[in-house]
Amino acid sequence: MERYICIHGHFYQPPRENPWLETVEVQDSAHPYHDWNQRVTAECYAPNARSRILDEKNRIVQIANNYSKISFNFGPTLISWIEKNAPDLYQALLEADKESQKNYSGHGSALAQAYNHMILPLANRRDKYTQIIWGIRDFEYRFDRQPEGMWLPETAVDLETLDILSQQGIRFTILATHQARRIRPIGSTKWQDVGGSKIDPTMVYKLRLPSGRDISLFFYDGPISRAVAFEHLLGKGESFIQRLMNGFSESRTWPQIVHIATDGETYGHHHRFGDMALAYALNFIETKKIARLTNYGEYLEKYPPFFEVEIYENTSWSCTHGIERWRSNCGCNTGVHAGWSQAWRTPLRDSLDWLRDAMETAFEKKAVALLKDPWKARNDYIQILLDRSPKNIESFLTRHALHLLDNSEMITVRKLLELQHHAMLMYTSCGWFFDELTGIETLQNLHYAARVLQLAKELFGYNLEPRFLPLLSQATSNLPEWGDGRLIYEKIIKPSVVNLEKVGAHYAISSLFNDYPEKVTIYCFTAEKEDYQTSEAGKAKLVIGNVWITSEISSEKTRLTFGVIHFGDHNLSCGVREYQEEGIYQALVQEAFDAFKRGNLPEVVRVLDKYLGISIYSLRSLFRDEQRAILDSILGSTLADAESYYHELYEDHVPLMRFLKDAGIPAPKALYAAAELVLNAGLRQALENEDLNPKSIKDLLEEAKIEGVTLYAETLEYSLRKNFDEMAEQLSKNPLEVSFLKKLDTGLDLLPLLPFTVDLWKIQNLFYDLLQNLYPTVREKAQHDKSVQEWVIIFRSLCDKLTLLVQ
Repeated sequence: MERYICIHGHFYQPPRENPWLETVEVQDSAHPYHDWNQRVTAECYAPNARSRILDEKNRIVQIANNYSKISFNFGPTLISWIEKNAPDLYQALLEADKESQKNYSGHGSALAQAYNHMILPLANRRDKYTQIIWGIRDFEYRFDRQPEGMWLPETAVDLETLDILSQQGIRFTILATHQARRIRPIGSTKWQDVGGSKIDPTMVYKLRLPSGRDISLFFYDGPISRAVAFEHLLGKGESFIQRLMNGFSESRTWPQIVHIATDGETYGHHHRFGDMALAYALNFIETKKIARLTNYGEYLEKYPPFFEVEIYENTSWSCTHGIERWRSNCGCNTGVHAGWSQAWRTPLRDSLDWLRDAMETAFEKKAVALLKDPWKARNDYIQILLDRSPKNIESFLTRHALHLLDNSEMITVRKLLELQHHAMLMYTSCGWFFDELTGIETLQNLHYAARVLQLAKELFGYNLEPRFLPLLSQATSNLPEWGDGRLIYEKIIKPSVVNLEKVGAHYAISSLFNDYPEKVTIYCFTAEKEDYQTSEAGKAKLVIGNVWITSEISSEKTRLTFGVIHFGDHNLSCGVREYQEEGIYQALVQEAFDAFKRGNLPEVVRVLDKYLGISIYSLRSLFRDEQRAILDSILGSTLADAESYYHELYEDHVPLMRFLKDAGIPAPKALYAAAELVLNAGLRQALENEDLNPKSIKDLLEEAKIEGVTLYAETLEYSLRKNFDEMAEQLSKNPLEVSFLKKLDTGLDLLPLLPFTVDLWKIQNLFYDLLQNLYPTVREKAQHDKSVQEWVIIFRSLCDKLTLLVQ
């Protein structure tokens, strides 16, 4: 009897974008990466697209795209980020789905997912429809086919959700075995209880729905999945294979499918090199033919259900209490913070439910005057989220608008639908999953709620905050300094709200440090310069101008007047207001520049206050990435001075520090700190240098060893890796340039000297591709052309240093 294996990876990150800027801002907790999406991509998503298969000598013999051999889903909000920020990975995912169709009888391995990982049994019916429709449309846009299956967030399930899936053409989904209640052979009337995970997971089941529809259900193997996710089964590929094979039984009389499901991040992010264990297992199973790899769509076509099943509703894979983890203090948490309470979950959900319902009637009333069917328009709005081109927006409005809309009406429609967009994003499941109200995932949901409140006020003319915040205040933080949800909202969330004026302030302040063109894109806004006047005196600088700020999301625009006085370093004052009239603007320019020329900076500030009002902005007002870049620039000379001082202090006291070490006496903390800073800074700069100097680096490493200094391994590794990545980029453009090979050879000679391992993933990928595609031709040419023989010799040497097998 045939044996099949299917491995499913649920690849997902919560949406992390700033709701107003639609970009992920810097997240310091992800250091040395810019943000967590970038970090997990480097550790997991990208490696699985190019995973190493090693021989017995740990040499790379093959680089495989794991996605083409497994079943997988990527959350729509995550894959949207990947499309923009990791285009090579994005293409690899699309190619993997096409390749899997060739491998698995025309069935692609990619599954859809409900849009932003909302817990669907806790959603109202309209939101369920939109989440599922958006997930399907997003999938079709990317993979150019209809999805056969859909991953339910946290496998949280109820019959209404499954009925909507079936209605929308989804053929199957995947659940945990403990979610099955009872089964019976199709055509039989006798049910068998399978509660407590007693269902056999090696076949597919049919669920008959109250509507008369049906859907197929796969129940993944729980023990093997847990071993992969939590019991370090990926530590050894052979053990992984054996455990999968142990899932089969000779006593079964049907073609068995042993299948597992885990978070995709298991393969690399949660377990380092997990992608390689997966690649090894897939390759071994396939080449040794001990079982047949498949995906759910192929197995379902070959072996339709012969048992039907009923499920336990309102259950999930990650909460033993059903779906309580996303609405109550059920006891499920990360286990990291003993004694903490998650009682905040209930008032958080209650407050968001209230907000959603409070603006529903107003939404309908406003939208029904402009749209044929506001809720159908919302379901179709995914088309705009995927493509905001003017042509696509026009097509959308042609389908949904009641009449030809004027500009004001078009802005209103787009704002109404953005309100609905964020009203769903604020329910992203991760906001409840973790332990604390001030966790970044929960704060992200509150930012979405703030965007809903802002749009509601602009659209409907009333402020819902006074009624929303008392509800939110019932959510209590575990951290005394943060009190409750109201304080958190007022201290963290509300100051981050963005409007056109704040974008204008960002433009004005950042223009002091950037030479902007006439028109510039600032995230999802455009700034078009109308007038810009400036004057400098020593460190001081004054800028006054007019600018048009336009939102690319709503097409709303405004004309602003701004003035900025920079006193030097981080000290500045900025005022912004709507443009009034030319006479007032010219009076501002005249008075401010007159005072500036006289050196009367306090008077300049008074003039700005007089004409631009009391909305004063500073460096704190900048969006985070630009703020960080400007502060780095400002701090550059200060840090250079500090490093120079510490370097002098260290050099003056090196003999004393070595004497103390020889005498067994700890160096004073001040001297040790100086040594640590100087040597790490020196190494970082040396490893970032385009022309690596092995002797200098070796001397610094030896000095650090003598002084007993702790090296910042993560930062130093990242610096050298990025240098290697730049070399790889340079070489990829001209792979036959011998000087590039020699430069890289010098860098790789450093590796045995370093007290840390450098990730050579990108450069290994390049050399593997060259080995497959370019090397055979050049090697052939070298047999009768001495000019390329040196290239072949150096290339083979580099492959050896990169642990690539050359045959």
